[in-house]
Amino acid sequence: MIVISPYSKKLRNGKENPKNYPYWEELIQKIDKSIHIVQVGVEGETKLVDDCRFNLSVIELRNLINECQTWISCDSMFQHLAWSEGKQGIVLWSVSDPLIYGHPENINLLKNRSYLVQNQFLWWDSYEFNPDAFVKPEEVVHFLK
Repeated sequence: MIVISPYSKKLRNGKENPKNYPYWEELIQKIDKSIHIVQVGVEGETKLVDDCRFNLSVIELRNLINECQTWISCDSMFQHLAWSEGKQGIVLWSVSDPLIYGHPENINLLKNRSYLVQNQFLWWDSYEFNPDAFVKPEEVVHFLK
């Protein structure tokens, strides 16, 4: 089983969070069909797979993390929870800096540091969503083998 946590926190201004990975559907299509995928998040997020588990408690999320083969997430609280459980996974980065917000134990996929925002400590709704800032699904799938 692979757990995916596709979305970062919704922004106050209602715009797309610049940390949200834009290629989830393509990525999911490239994952071996024999692998069960569980999506976690909050109610109201777009459902990408059949097995969606929204609004789980921290205990329920920890249990899933410990049961899964691996996990994939954009930069969100999920990667920190998985780190606290000692479970390595894949983090998909864009504008936030993995050297500040990431954990070196994970596979931290950043397309290019040129996409990082200059001030890493402002509200994320100060920045625009840019799908070009992310690695393509082929790169992500490579790390699942």
